Amino acid sequence: MTWLKKPAFRAERYRGCSMGHWVSPDALTAVNKAIKKTGYRINPHARSLATSKANTVAFLLGEAHERLFEDPNFSVLMRGAAQALSEHDISLVLIMAGTPAEQRRAKDFILGGHVDAVLLVSSHSRGKTIVEDIYKAGIPIIACGIPLGHEGQVGYVAADDFNGAREMVAYLKSSGRTRIATIAGPMDTPGGIGRLKGYREELGSDVDEALISQGDYSLKSGKRAMKALLKDTPAIDAVFAANDLMARGAIEEIQAAGMRVPEDLAVAGFDDSPVAVASDPEITTMRQPFERISQEIVRLLVSLIQGQQPAAVTLPTALVVRDSIVQGTQRLLA
Repeated sequence: MTWLKKPAFRAERYRGCSMGHWVSPDALTAVNKAIKKTGYRINPHARSLATSKANTVAFLLGEAHERLFEDPNFSVLMRGAAQALSEHDISLVLIMAGTPAEQRRAKDFILGGHVDAVLLVSSHSRGKTIVEDIYKAGIPIIACGIPLGHEGQVGYVAADDFNGAREMVAYLKSSGRTRIATIAGPMDTPGGIGRLKGYREELGSDVDEALISQGDYSLKSGKRAMKALLKDTPAIDAVFAANDLMARGAIEEIQAAGMRVPEDLAVAGFDDSPVAVASDPEITTMRQPFERISQEIVRLLVSLIQGQQPAAVTLPTALVVRDSIVQGTQRLLA
């Protein structure tokens, strides 16, 4: 775990005063008995007014609306974060910030005191302004993935994109593939940058720029990038896509071209999302520990609210072998 520069906010803002400090022991006992007898529950709206707390955390998603429904990873992260926050009696609210207009509205809402803290998910470098405003306002914020431009200020939890990509490319090489292309993710995201860097590092001097195509993590971009690769570099025998959605798009395009996966062309992805097992063939991929990530971002956020230093955590990925890649001897027999 890495400790980062502490943001300028006072943890005292989040601490309420217990009744025991203001009433006598006898009176406190009588009140507690009455609460137990009547089944009284605290009114969250009244408590929010009294403590200036919303008891709500924003799930700030820097993506277009269609990406929320297309990519199952977001729902997994959101569900895990909501469950972890519920243990602290804190609610989670989704705020979309994929366009400049949405980012402006999101900033006004967050800075208006409607949430106590922010979980930043799928950040792009184009969203640096809103992150900067939230940070300067002293609102606790933890990112899922490295917050580009704020690595030394904002705490985060990230999968090891670089080493995960290296391991996947090494596995493709061990399967006998020699012309390995990649469909990279957006270069304004930490995953896109880290996974392309891992691909380059593993291939070393064998990197061929003609084998690097660009996607945006969507299924359509995977199909489009794969179509361009097949047209411009027909000798490729493997492709590593920076996420499972693009890998599935690549498989569909390869099959539409009359080729077989994995016999003619192996395909690898990244994430181990439900898309990987819904594909035909199922996709060999690098597993991100999404449940652990959602638990860790909430843990770091709660500790930040309690006045501790922001921290950075990087979690390892794991290779998951499925049918979209076969080893060399099996390939020769196919």
